[in-house]
Amino acid sequence: MSHDGATSRPARRPARRPVLRSAAFLVSGALAVTALAGCSSGDDETESSSAAAAQDIAPAARGDIADGGTLRWAVDALPVTLNSFQADADAGTSRVAGAVLPSMYRLDNQGRAVRDPDFLEKAEVIESEPKQVVLYKLNQQAVWSDGREIGAADFAAQWRALSGKDSAYWTAHNAGYDRIEKIERGKNNLEVRVTFAKPYADWRSLFSPLYPKDVMGTPDAFNEDARRKLKVTAGPFSVKKIDRDAKDITLVRNPRWWGRQAKLEQLVLLAVPRKDRADALVAGKVDLAAVDPEDASRISLADRDKGTSGPLAHGPGALTPAQSMRSWAVAHSDDEDAAGAELDARAKTRKAATKYKKEQSRLEDYVVRKSLEPAFTQLALNGSEGPLADERVRRAVARAIDRKKLAEVVLKPLGLPAHPVGSHLALAGQQAYADSSGALGGQDTTEARALLADAGWVSGGPLKKETATAKPKTAGNVSGSEGKKSKAGTEGEKGAASDSDDGTGIVGESDQKPGDRQPPLLDPARTAAYQHAALLRQADARKLREADKEKKHADQYAKEAAQGGAPGAYAPKGTAAPAGAPAGPLAKDGKPLTLRFVLPSGPGSDSLRAVADRISQMLEKIGIRTETSKVADASYFKDHIASGQYDMALYSWPVSAFPATDARPIYAKPVPAADGSLTVEQNYTRVGTDHIDQLFDQAIGELDEGEERSLVKQADARIWAAAGSIPLYQRPELVAARRGVANAGAFGFQEPDYEDIGFLKAGARPGAEPNASGKASSSADSSASPSGKSSGSPTEKRSEKPSE
Repeated sequence: MSHDGATSRPARRPARRPVLRSAAFLVSGALAVTALAGCSSGDDETESSSAAAAQDIAPAARGDIADGGTLRWAVDALPVTLNSFQADADAGTSRVAGAVLPSMYRLDNQGRAVRDPDFLEKAEVIESEPKQVVLYKLNQQAVWSDGREIGAADFAAQWRALSGKDSAYWTAHNAGYDRIEKIERGKNNLEVRVTFAKPYADWRSLFSPLYPKDVMGTPDAFNEDARRKLKVTAGPFSVKKIDRDAKDITLVRNPRWWGRQAKLEQLVLLAVPRKDRADALVAGKVDLAAVDPEDASRISLADRDKGTSGPLAHGPGALTPAQSMRSWAVAHSDDEDAAGAELDARAKTRKAATKYKKEQSRLEDYVVRKSLEPAFTQLALNGSEGPLADERVRRAVARAIDRKKLAEVVLKPLGLPAHPVGSHLALAGQQAYADSSGALGGQDTTEARALLADAGWVSGGPLKKETATAKPKTAGNVSGSEGKKSKAGTEGEKGAASDSDDGTGIVGESDQKPGDRQPPLLDPARTAAYQHAALLRQADARKLREADKEKKHADQYAKEAAQGGAPGAYAPKGTAAPAGAPAGPLAKDGKPLTLRFVLPSGPGSDSLRAVADRISQMLEKIGIRTETSKVADASYFKDHIASGQYDMALYSWPVSAFPATDARPIYAKPVPAADGSLTVEQNYTRVGTDHIDQLFDQAIGELDEGEERSLVKQADARIWAAAGSIPLYQRPELVAARRGVANAGAFGFQEPDYEDIGFLKAGARPGAEPNASGKASSSADSSASPSGKSSGSPTEKRSEKPSE
C-alpha cells in the first residue's frame, strides 16, 4: 500500500506476488448479486483488452544492445530482507528476486501471468476430480548456481515452509500453499506433481519466486540467513555483494545461466531517497530512477531548453515583468536598508540561477519515460465509527465527487490518459477488468443530498455549543502546525485575494506566469512615468465601477419594490438553490457533519493534496465540511491508516493477476477479536460484508476461468455498493532514464526482462516493440527516446558510488 508522493512511496509492483501480499493488498442486502454484476458506468466503460497507457521502455532488439556495462538503478532503500515471503519484504526485495531467482510465471504487459520458458516447459491441471492435481514439467537445463538441478525437492521445501503448519517459520502469508495436500516427484526429477486438498483457481501464483531448498529447508535458514544473503540462485544475475555503507547491491552475470546471456555485466541497485533523486541525476550517479512529477518536469524542461544561450524562463531568477519592476524599484528606493537587502537577494538569485542552469544542462543526458503503474489511488472512507459508519453517508460522499475531474488533476498535466478506474480488482488491459462502478452510481449532487437527508443530516439543524474555544474547522481548513488554510470555494476557481490584498493592481502584473518569456524592461524612467499614469487610470476606473455598482443596487431595489416584494426577503420555502451552489452546513443530533481528512505532509505529496482540496470543494456543495490534517509521512500509514485514526484518506493499492487471492484480505469483513478490537487484515476502511467474503471464497476455488472472473466481478460490484473504497485514478509511473538505456523505464504491468536491459550500441536507435510476451519484435515505436552519448555506456569509466 502507498500514498502518492510520500517517502514510503510507491505501491509495490505486483510482479512478485509475495511482496504484494506482505505490503498491501460492501453493501445493502437488498441488492441482488446478478443485478450488481451487470452494472457498469455506461459509455465510460473501458474495454479490458486495451490498457489505459502503453509501457515506455525504449524497446530495442538484443542485436542493438552493447555487451557489458554497468547500469545503476535507484531504489528507495536497500531491502532489509532478501526473502520475499517475510513481512518486511519490499520493492527492493522484489527487484533482486526478479533478477536472481526462478519464477514459474511472470506478468506480461497486459498484466497476465505467462509461463517463463527458461524455467517451465509446461504446467497444466491434469486432474480435477476427486482432487485437483497440477503437473509441472521443468526446463531440463534449469540449474541452481551450485550446479544442482531445480526439481521437486525445492517445490516441496517451499510448500512445507509456507503451508502455515510449522509456526517456526516466520512467514507473512500462506495463501495457496495452505491448500496443498502433497507434492511428489513425477516420472523424473523434472516433473513435479502438486495435489491440492481444496481446489485452487490461482495455482499459477505459486512458486514465483522459487527459493532453493537450502533456504526453505530449515526455519533458521528461512528466518535469518535469507534476510542477508542468497548463496544459491538461478537467474540471469547472481548477488555479488551487499554494501550497507555504500548503500548498494551489486548483481553480476550468472555464469551458470542457461538462457540468453545478460547484456549488462553488472546491475547495481543504489539506495537513493526520493528527495535526493534530482541531485543524484544531476551528479550522474544513476542511470535509471523513478521520479516525482516535479523532477520529471525539470528533465523535460532541460530537453526543451537544450542549446539555449540566454537566461532560462524557469527556476531561480525567472521573474514576471511585474516582479522585475518591483525588484528594481526597491533596489533603487530611498530606503537604504530595503535597497541593500534587495541587492543582496538579487545577487543570491543570480548565483542560484547560474547553478540551476548548470544543473539543467546535466539533466539533458536523461529522458522521462512515462506510463501508468499497475496500481490505483482510492478515497478510503473509514466505516468503523462516526458519520461514515452509515452506508448512506458513505454513498453520499461517493456520489458527490467527480472521479473524472480528480483523475484529470493528476494525470492530465503529465500528458497521460485521465480515465477514472472502474474496478477495485483489476485495471484496464487486464482480462478481469470490468467497470462495475454503476453498482454505486455516478456523480450526482442531488442524489447525494437526498442520501444525507435520508440519514438524518439536515441543513440548519441546531448545534450543541462547542466546549473548545477554538473555532471549528470547515471545508478545506487544515489542522496541525504544518497545515495552512485552503480555499474550498467554487470548483475550478483559481486563486483568491489574500487578506493583505486591497485589490489595487500593480502595473505590469497580469496573468503572465512566472517563467514565461517577456521583453526586458530597460528604461526605468519611462517605466516610472507609465506606472504613475496607469495608477491614475486605475483609480478613475475604480470610482466608475463603484458608482455603477451603486446604481445597479438602486435599480434592483426599485424593481423588487414595484413587484411588491421586500428587498432582501428570502425565497419561498422549498425553493431550490442555484445549480452548483454550496449547501448549508448539515447537522444531526446537535453535531455538524464534519469529516477528518488525513493526508501526508511530505514534499512529494503535492498532487495528493491537490486531489484532497478538490474533494473538499465537491463535498462542501452537499453540506459536508472537512478538517484536513497533514501528518508526517513516516506516521501516515502506521499511526493513522492502519490504526483507523481518520475519516477520509488517500492511498494506493496495487493490482495483480490473481485478484481472488490477493484482493480478499483488502476487502474481507473485519472480525471482532476477544479483546473487543477488530481484526481487519488489510481492510483499513473496516467496511465489508459476509457476501463479499463468500464471493471471494467461491472464486478462489473455481477452476473454470470464465466462472472465476464472473464471481470476481460480482464481488467488485458489491465492494462498490458498500462505498468504503472509491477508486479514483491509476497512478502515474515516471522514470528518468539515461539516453541510450534500452528495454527499461516505465514498465506498466510487465516484469522487467533483466537479461535484455542494456545500453544501445553507437548509432543504434530504439525501435523494436515488445510483443504480448514482453520480448522484442521488429515493429517500430516512434515514442522511444533517441540514443546519445552516455557515461553509462560499457566503454566508459563509471563514477564512484556515493555513500550517505
